[in-house]
Amino acid sequence: QVQLVESGGGLVQAGGSLRLSCAASGRTFSSFAMGWFRQAPGKEREFVAAISWSSGSTYYADSVKGRFTISRDNAKNTVYLQMNSLKPEDTAVYYCSADRAVQFGPKNDYWGQGTQVTVSS
Repeated sequence: QVQLVESGGGLVQAGGSLRLSCAASGRTFSSFAMGWFRQAPGKEREFVAAISWSSGSTYYADSVKGRFTISRDNAKNTVYLQMNSLKPEDTAVYYCSADRAVQFGPKNDYWGQGTQVTVSS
């Protein structure tokens, strides 16, 4: 069983930066991935970025490539999302998520409570 707690959201002007953190606790999987999804009002939840815990391989949505960076701290069981050059279109609730790597996706088993990111123009 895994519990996820996000932090780091807030209000920022366009072009600014934020770093989100997600701390995991509880038992871990032998092979799992962690990542971020986001959901804006009236829109479907969409994938943002993910990282394989074992290999460190990263994956990004095209909309954030070159601006966002996902990383992990194995000792702290924490995943980060560094968000640079933020745009108003990035405004959403960001959710940390985790699951077995083989089934990682929008129906993951574990989700954080979400943290609001608002980018003003």
